[in-house]
Amino acid sequence: MIERSLQLNIESRLYDGKAIILLGARQVGKTTLLSKLFPNQQDTLWLNGDEPDVRALFETATSSRFRQLFIGKRNVVIDEAQRIPDIGLKLKLITDNLKDIQLIATGSSSFELANKVNEPLTGRKWEYKMFPLSFGEMVAHHGLLEEKRLLTQRLVYGYYPDIINHPGEEKETLKQLTDSYLYKDVLMWENIQKPEKLLRLLQALAFQVGSQVSFSELGQISGLDNKTVEKYINLLEQVFVIFRLGSFSRNLRNELKNSRKFYFYDNGVRNALIANFSQPELRTDIGALWENFIVSERMKFISYNGIWANHYYWRTKQQTEIDYLEETDGKLYAYEFKWSPKARATFSKAFSNAYPQSEFKVINSENFDEFLL
Repeated sequence: MIERSLQLNIESRLYDGKAIILLGARQVGKTTLLSKLFPNQQDTLWLNGDEPDVRALFETATSSRFRQLFIGKRNVVIDEAQRIPDIGLKLKLITDNLKDIQLIATGSSSFELANKVNEPLTGRKWEYKMFPLSFGEMVAHHGLLEEKRLLTQRLVYGYYPDIINHPGEEKETLKQLTDSYLYKDVLMWENIQKPEKLLRLLQALAFQVGSQVSFSELGQISGLDNKTVEKYINLLEQVFVIFRLGSFSRNLRNELKNSRKFYFYDNGVRNALIANFSQPELRTDIGALWENFIVSERMKFISYNGIWANHYYWRTKQQTEIDYLEETDGKLYAYEFKWSPKARATFSKAFSNAYPQSEFKVINSENFDEFLL
């Protein structure tokens, strides 16, 4: 089994009187990780919020009822806890009154679960985000050389555990993932009977990875009004399908201030949406593919290692751009992403003059491991 980066972090927080909240898209391996952490089925109760009878258990719950339900158990795991009404108050009730129980709740949507638990569980929880497998986790699993050899495979098919564990079945697995799981929460909460427009919106985002995005343009492509586009995008961010980089603006009048770029947490999902599984050397979108891979893997690295950093891209009205900026401890680090080690990259003099203390680096297919490890 591939060891997940969060395992040691979560193990270190067990049995300290606080609930553990584990957030991440469906199928990223949350339940598998918890099964490894709690292998003794005798002292662990597993509940799934997707099941109607489990939701019914929580409808009129009291601390006495919970004590009866959990008798003889040391751990209680609630999968897809966001499906249970008023889950935050129920988790607070358990945490406050059953001190001998380690409570773990997972959710495939940050906005449903986090909004319902943040206030009731203030000071009573540890919260973690889990992503598809990462470059770092796979390097730890079978070594840097082997994982770098598989780079083109990862660029095309991504890092979902089912993809890694079923070589040769990548296309079929990705189709099942995208059709059955990935948008389930968005479709359910918004009661979307015909998801064609949502799919067109996702395809438009997939084709514009790494580019500045206009909500009005996305609306024209998908057949949605601007407010609906923005709402759907927010939902897709909250279920960990996509994430955004905002524009950086401090010193120059011609810097773009309110623009944004979107990326997918997984390259395989992005490629499935546009039905393109061609190898990198045959693709015209290799630049976008590489940028999505590097930025998403960097997000995983930062999250798993507890690095406090702000993330941006930079662009002026004259369309001078820097792919990615990181701000840490008051210092700016600027990066350009080039697939080919031979590709030249020139950094903007306007940026270096405005922010003279910044550091610049080009990340390519030869040196990227330094950036992700």
